[in-house]
Amino acid sequence: MIDTCSRFSAFFGTGFGGRLSYAVGYTGLGVGATRFGANVMLDLLAGARTERTRLEMVGSKPLPFPPEPLRYGAIQLTRWSIAQADRRHGHRNLWLRSLDKMGLGFDS
Repeated sequence: MIDTCSRFSAFFGTGFGGRLSYAVGYTGLGVGATRFGANVMLDLLAGARTERTRLEMVGSKPLPFPPEPLRYGAIQLTRWSIAQADRRHGHRNLWLRSLDKMGLGFDS
């Protein structure tokens, strides 16, 4: 299954009073990371404080995508900005630099 989030990487959590754990946000590159994700989920279910559970990607949630029609505009602006950066030898405009500072996007 392919999923995504604003960080473009997996994130983790628990539900039902800690009786259920989850890993979501895999973007197609998750096959190699599923063993890591399974270990994180087992640590979370056990309530263990491990090196894995102390990672920021485990302890924090990504920002949600904005609702429509804002989402469409943000995606189009991002696509245009990435194309501009490609034409400008990687120079990122204010929009892409702002996304980077917020921890959003592929280069974050």
